[in-house]
Amino acid sequence: MKTTALLTFALALTVSSGTALAKGMKGEAVFKTKCAMCHPNGSNVMNPKLTLRGMRNSKIIIDKIRKGGGGMTAFDRKAISDADAKAVAAYIIKTFSK
Repeated sequence: MKTTALLTFALALTVSSGTALAKGMKGEAVFKTKCAMCHPNGSNVMNPKLTLRGMRNSKIIIDKIRKGGGGMTAFDRKAISDADAKAVAAYIIKTFSK
């Protein structure tokens, strides 16, 4: 019985880790295809003073993705799904918040 429970737990942990890894990879992939041309390495081609460096709030990032402004294109849910917008925000925070 303990072995079965341990194996079930190990499998669940492996699946959830893989899911988190897949989400992280998805955020990076979407960023590279939709965002990197204007934000290479977290910079800002249109306004060099407004970079992605130090961004730590996913709600603000997602709001900017949706509404655009200041030279940035707005991306609706057809262009970037809600799940992908969250993944991009997580990628930006992880990669450029330093």
